[in-house]
Amino acid sequence: MSTGLKQVLSDPPLRLPSTDWLHYRLSVGGPGDTVATFAASARDAGTIPWRLDPERLEEDLFHQLIAPPAPQKRSLSVEGARALARQLTEASVARHAAAVARVGISPACPFDLHALVPVPPEILLLGSDDPAAIAWLWANWGTTDALRHVDLEPAPLLRTPRPADTAELCFSFWSADWTPWQVFAVLRARWPTLRFEVRPTYDKS
Repeated sequence: MSTGLKQVLSDPPLRLPSTDWLHYRLSVGGPGDTVATFAASARDAGTIPWRLDPERLEEDLFHQLIAPPAPQKRSLSVEGARALARQLTEASVARHAAAVARVGISPACPFDLHALVPVPPEILLLGSDDPAAIAWLWANWGTTDALRHVDLEPAPLLRTPRPADTAELCFSFWSADWTPWQVFAVLRARWPTLRFEVRPTYDKS
């Protein structure tokens, strides 16, 4: 195991057994040209291109179908469960491949954590459920999954005009369990002239 993987595994990540999706709003303001540079850097597909293990996925699905948790009862034969697990796996693999193909090409997500703080290739190869992969996300993002439902919203109206040559971007997103606080630490160091303000919106959670 590499030194980097040992380091991220030294402190256990805070990943809840059942993900609690929390809603946040983020404003980014500062010199107009720097805001534009940030916006271009932050936009991508919104997908983490994990390596998918189809054999493991199919086996996991099969066991879930053949031995469902109580109080559910098994409704499929062994052959039926195997066939359904295979069909579900094929659909998942196709959907995942299509999503991964958009990384680096699609501008669908205006605030993409993987675009700003990329997951290293050696971590991507581990898969999304690997303890070292989860630990890396926690240590470097502060959350353990990609953001969901990321939107670019209109900037709020100001009582006084915004200073010339400045701009502001406003985002909303859902984050797994925690705010991506580690990413904001990186962004503040990378763009010291920008202001990053993130706040939870409790009425959405």
